Amino acid sequence: MAREQDSLQWSSQFFVAPPQRTPKLPGDKITLPQSALEQLLAAAPLREVSSQGSSRQYTSTFDPFNPHTFAAESRARAQELDRQRQLPHPLTFRLVNPKNDRVIYAGIREFSAEEQEVGLSAFLRRALDIEDEQFQLQPGEHATETAQSTDLNNGGRLESVRSTSTVTVHAKQLPKGTYVRLRPLEAGYDPEDWKALLERHLRDNFTTLTTGELLSVSGYRNEMFRFLVDRVEPEGDGICVVDTDLEVDIVALTEDQARETLKRRLEKASRAPGSTGGSSIGGALALGEAVTGQVIPGEHVDYELSKWDRGEMIEVELEGIDDAVVYLFASPFSSRQRNRPRVDEHVFADFSSRPSKTLRIQPTNVELDGAETLYLSVHAFAQTKAGDEIASSQTLPLRYSMRVVQSSSTVEEVEEMRDQSNSHEPGDVQCKNCHQWVPQRTLVLHENFCLRNNVLCPQCGNVFQKRSPEWENHWHCPHDSSHGNDISSKHRHDSIFHTRCSCPGCGFETDGLPSLAQHRTTVCPEKPILCQFCHLVVPQRGETDPDMYDPEVLLSGLTPHELVDGGRTTECHLCNKIIRLRDMKTHLRHHDLERLSRPAPRICLNQNCGRTLDARGVQSTVTPGIDTLGLCSICFGPLYVDTYDPEGKSLRRRIERRYLSQLMSGCGKSWCQNEYCKTGKQQRLSSDTGDGGSTSMSAAKILALVRPLIDAINFRRDAPNTAPFYLCTDQVGQQRRILAEMIAAEGAMSGGKAYDLPWCVAAVEATAGNLDKAREWLTNWAPAKDEDKRSIR
Repeated sequence: MAREQDSLQWSSQFFVAPPQRTPKLPGDKITLPQSALEQLLAAAPLREVSSQGSSRQYTSTFDPFNPHTFAAESRARAQELDRQRQLPHPLTFRLVNPKNDRVIYAGIREFSAEEQEVGLSAFLRRALDIEDEQFQLQPGEHATETAQSTDLNNGGRLESVRSTSTVTVHAKQLPKGTYVRLRPLEAGYDPEDWKALLERHLRDNFTTLTTGELLSVSGYRNEMFRFLVDRVEPEGDGICVVDTDLEVDIVALTEDQARETLKRRLEKASRAPGSTGGSSIGGALALGEAVTGQVIPGEHVDYELSKWDRGEMIEVELEGIDDAVVYLFASPFSSRQRNRPRVDEHVFADFSSRPSKTLRIQPTNVELDGAETLYLSVHAFAQTKAGDEIASSQTLPLRYSMRVVQSSSTVEEVEEMRDQSNSHEPGDVQCKNCHQWVPQRTLVLHENFCLRNNVLCPQCGNVFQKRSPEWENHWHCPHDSSHGNDISSKHRHDSIFHTRCSCPGCGFETDGLPSLAQHRTTVCPEKPILCQFCHLVVPQRGETDPDMYDPEVLLSGLTPHELVDGGRTTECHLCNKIIRLRDMKTHLRHHDLERLSRPAPRICLNQNCGRTLDARGVQSTVTPGIDTLGLCSICFGPLYVDTYDPEGKSLRRRIERRYLSQLMSGCGKSWCQNEYCKTGKQQRLSSDTGDGGSTSMSAAKILALVRPLIDAINFRRDAPNTAPFYLCTDQVGQQRRILAEMIAAEGAMSGGKAYDLPWCVAAVEATAGNLDKAREWLTNWAPAKDEDKRSIR
């Protein structure tokens, strides 16, 4: 196997592709042209692949004890072997910069580069000392001095870039690595911080490791861990880290660095969350409950509010103890927002310079739609007098108190109440210098003192003592209306609002943390979302997804990932049509509108029958209509005769005889529960008392009982009949009626969705008496009581 890998001999020289064409190449990945793949296949060693394997039968002339037949058998087997050229896996290369003889190993990403060009990642360009600036067209240069190439991805636009940088690429297979020793370039690295990050970084971005190169691993808090690859095993210039168990050892560069690392770890352990010198742990919050805590400058303390009234305004109050300057951030946890709030990633924030911070979130705020939890975070900036960030170990924790309340008042009403509280008495007069309201009788004394000792800032209207430190350090921002009274507040303001910062996910640059936070929580392609179609937490826009401002994305209200993922199709569980996932919600709304618009089914007027008049499963020659008196074909069948009876007199006599027969002799069916039947009465009485009892009635009582039922029937054809019947029916119809009445009573008793009896009868009939399926049928096809079209959103 080793000889086959070493026999792959191939090398070629390529121009380095501009970085604009390879922005997504990670780690040590390169791209080569398709011609390079053809050359590699031509140079790959031949490998024998047998179509029949080792179980091939020997020829008839082969004799294992005869040496003359062994050579013939070998030639026969060789003719049936299939020889193929196969590239080794993984395919690795040795890159050499001929200008400075720098060497590094790399893995292949794909064969999609332009001809005579090789695409290098940013890591490989730094390792080979290839500057990105040399690809820019210098002032005064013409396109004839540079190589011109057409970028098809940019609409065929002609780009002019330098092509003087070349790299020699050698096919070189590296052994599987078993050990690597890394040396951190800075002291204080904690294995808990970088161990999982390093493993993921190597697995996702690297195929090889080269001794003497620098690895940069991004941390969770915009940190950057840098390591030097000092030693590898097996011994050599590099190793392959794919499909192998790699042991990683971290060794300090010097003894001083080791001592400093140990010191920082001990300090970090002493300031761990929950300790006396560390930040508070945070946790769950309850409405109206005041919590106190502390936060180390540069860190965050996270809280979460899970239960609140969705119809009232949320008001979060944060106050720094002993004039501590702390900041408050909030973000809802929903399918659109998955991260906890941070200084550069939040939805709501209070960056004011006041010691007390307040967030008021209206219940109509669109960010609260679908929010499961409200995440809150308390943060303190770590800055020196010069405005530079310092280590949290050099500062003391800042104490604060926080409380979450709810109010039915709106923000406008709260501001109006505050203005009313600042009103003055009727006899007061406003001072011209400090604008303070004072009584009329003391105005002269107040103005004399005020003009001698106080000074009014003409921009913000605040009053200061003339020789106070606050007035000497008072400042106003030239870019906005912010102001403060000390140098530290000005440095904090500049670092928050007027410092150039970039998005760690997509590289977007903006001025100020609020703008960056808005970008990271709205249109950043790397913002994590919970996809409603694949139910995975993914970035909201992939490499091949449409742009965030694509018209279809804006109109659909979906993210680019959901727009593409929602293009998959599925079968509607109601109508069995093939629908796209992103159109399923609208499709189901049409079903809901159709469900609410459906007329209630007409059921059989026989109170013991559980069938509808338009049942499809009933086989009968009698069509339900006005002639059937509102009875189904099963119930009306015994009453039907083929005689001319325009006034319904014969039908009336048949119904009367049917009632008399039921009450005098009974139907004789053991399942009968008809209260107007002798048999049914006996069944009811035996189930209640345990014995049959006497159910006999005289003819006079029976006629008195039956006559009101018959008189209520409308035998004329000018209007449909609405009077009920109490006729004995078959067992299936009676059982369905009992189930329908039970389902109708369930909703009224449980307080859930309640359905009218006709819909319950139709559900039981459609599901052939299956109780669970009948409830499901009602949910899909029947409108509930007090439900209208306005409830569909």
